[in-house]
Amino acid sequence: MSEPYKPRADSVLSPITLPIVGGGSVTVGGQSGWQMLVVYRGRHCPLCKKYLRALDELRDQYLAAGVSIVAASADPLEKAEADAKEHGWRFPIAYGMTMVQMLTLGLYVSEPRSAQETDHPFPEPGVFVVNPAGRLQIIDISNAPFARPDLGSLLNGLKFVIEKNYPVRGTLA
Repeated sequence: MSEPYKPRADSVLSPITLPIVGGGSVTVGGQSGWQMLVVYRGRHCPLCKKYLRALDELRDQYLAAGVSIVAASADPLEKAEADAKEHGWRFPIAYGMTMVQMLTLGLYVSEPRSAQETDHPFPEPGVFVVNPAGRLQIIDISNAPFARPDLGSLLNGLKFVIEKNYPVRGTLA
């Protein structure tokens, strides 16, 4: 078995373009200012809903700090639309992540346990912050829905990073 890909801190994130609920698309990566991509497991995950609700509550503070937000899953449009409508999240909801995109981000990918869970492989959680140079400033990848960064602490950390021009950490290995 080959070693899984691990994205490197301070590496350039090749732009990933995903369709978003409501039409159009969003591109994460490239030189587009501060961006945060929050990858969630999909409609079947109640812990993801709770996490995205917390993110929505902090949305205005992230935007005020200069950080745009997008949430993404491998769900098809119908499931992403249903979630967006039901929960009213105020940030773009991207859908249809491909296996290649998930692996490019170094995400863990799971098979559904049953048809009731979902009908396709799905990513486990990840948070990626891309700086204005298009480089990965912060990477958090989990193999379980219970382990994710605290969004308030992350926001405070990003404010510090932006204000102090704090360097990318973890670049040696």
